[in-house]
Amino acid sequence: MRPGSNSVEIELLYHQHGRGLLLFALAIAGDRGRAQDAVHQVFLKMLDGRNLLQVADAKAYLFTCVRNALLNDTKVRQRSVALDEDSAWFDPPHRDYAAELNLRRALCTLPEDQRQVVVLHVWGELTFMQIAEILNISSNTAASRYRYAFAKLREAMCSKAISTKENSCADPSR
Repeated sequence: MRPGSNSVEIELLYHQHGRGLLLFALAIAGDRGRAQDAVHQVFLKMLDGRNLLQVADAKAYLFTCVRNALLNDTKVRQRSVALDEDSAWFDPPHRDYAAELNLRRALCTLPEDQRQVVVLHVWGELTFMQIAEILNISSNTAASRYRYAFAKLREAMCSKAISTKENSCADPSR
C-alpha cells in the first residue's frame, strides 16, 4: 500500500468485506450492536495508523481482528459483572444481616475517597503505605481518611443501634 492511500484502501476493504465481517461477528456475538461495534472498532484502529503493508492476506487479517475484538469485549464484559447488592462482604459464623446492611448503607454515605481507604484497609487488608501507593496519596493522608471515615461509620452505626433499641423498647410486641 502506498503512503497516503491508507484511508482509501481501508474504505475499499470495508466495502469489500464489511457485510461478511458483520455476519461473522454476529455469529460470534449473537447481538447486532456488539457485532457492529467490533467491525467498526477494527476499521477505526486501522484508520488510526495500523499499517497493512506487512499483512499477506488482508481478508483473513480482518476476520481475525474482528474475532479478537469480540473475544476481548467478552472478557471485559465478564469482568464487569455487577456484584449482587445482597452478597456478603464478609462471612462471620453468626451472620447479622441487619448489621451488615446498616454497615453497607453507612459505607455508601462516606465520601468516595474515604470509602476507598476503608475498603482497601479492612477488606483488602492493605497497609496505609500500600493504600497510599495505589491512590497516589501520602500514607498520612490515607490514615487520616481512614480515621475520619471510621468516626463517621461509628456515629452512623451507633445512632442506628440506638434508634433500633428505642423502637424495640417502645414496641411491646418485640
